[in-house]
Amino acid sequence: MLVHMASNQQTRPGIGELAKDTAKGRVGVVMGKLGGRVQIRPIGGGKEWDAMPDNVEPPSAREELSARLAIRNGNSRDGL
Repeated sequence: MLVHMASNQQTRPGIGELAKDTAKGRVGVVMGKLGGRVQIRPIGGGKEWDAMPDNVEPPSAREELSARLAIRNGNSRDGL
């Protein structure tokens, strides 16, 4: 899975970038925007959830590092 990282950005994450939903305290990948909401998919895959745009921000450096590690571990398990 190719994911653009969102570190050092001052704007809201775009499609394919890591994002944190501050309302849920979860980090995932922005998959799209629909009906005024941002659709975010969990790092390891799974069902997307909707977030309000005002609650979406780039993850902290620590959250981003954790997400990178989760992606790498998932790829390793999948033989990629």
